[in-house]
Amino acid sequence: MGAAGRMGLEIVRAAAARDDVEVGSAVEHSGSPLLGADIGAVAGLGPMGVKILAGACEAVEAADVMIDLSLPEATADVVEAAVRARRPLVCGTTGLDSAAMDLLDRAAASIPLLYTTNLSPGIAVMTELLSRAVDSLGESYDIEIVEMHHRNKVDAPSGTALSLASAAARAASFDDDPLVHGRSGKTGVRPARVIGMHAVRGGGVFGDHTAILAGAHERIEITHRAGSRALFAEGAIRAALFLADAPVGRHTMADVLGLSANSY
Repeated sequence: MGAAGRMGLEIVRAAAARDDVEVGSAVEHSGSPLLGADIGAVAGLGPMGVKILAGACEAVEAADVMIDLSLPEATADVVEAAVRARRPLVCGTTGLDSAAMDLLDRAAASIPLLYTTNLSPGIAVMTELLSRAVDSLGESYDIEIVEMHHRNKVDAPSGTALSLASAAARAASFDDDPLVHGRSGKTGVRPARVIGMHAVRGGGVFGDHTAILAGAHERIEITHRAGSRALFAEGAIRAALFLADAPVGRHTMADVLGLSANSY
């Protein structure tokens, strides 16, 4: 779903390079000028025999697992198609509201479902490391998160940064909303039990995230830098392969990697 978008095309290319998966169908929105085109040709690979269709329900029967990297306004239709066809769903669409998240929760009662704001295996590992570090170090270490993305990113902070903050807050048993977004002017002494959040924009950066744990006499920094979108495509395929044999219910990238944390 969202096959002709930047991430969708990366998944098509990644799938074409593997022997264990293939693209069964490709879906775009009803107004796309690419409807009817061969997705392989659109991805620069040559014809694959898979034409771009409009609407998830029409395409889902041709595949074993659905990967949704479309837009929030398409989520309800995608989830409905997955549930109706009893297909596992990997959803990496960002910017979902609470109603969409509730919809995913209900869908997970009947299909295997994985939702994540970042399909990178490395981010899942970073989240695990951050959770363990916060839990081990205790409240005397201040937590700050810095993220940087390309100049065209339209939301801030990133969904990944928010997920990292959520994992850290749970590990520290902080209040529901501990975030302090940036600082300016006479802010006074830094309070305890908050997480500083800082968004940087510029250039063509795919995604950098750093979690800082600052103590009185030392500082720990855990950093992840994405080198290309191909990273997320490989993560999406890895998640799809996991879901193909997974039981009904909610799953995470930590589950895909066999990690102990379930915070991401």
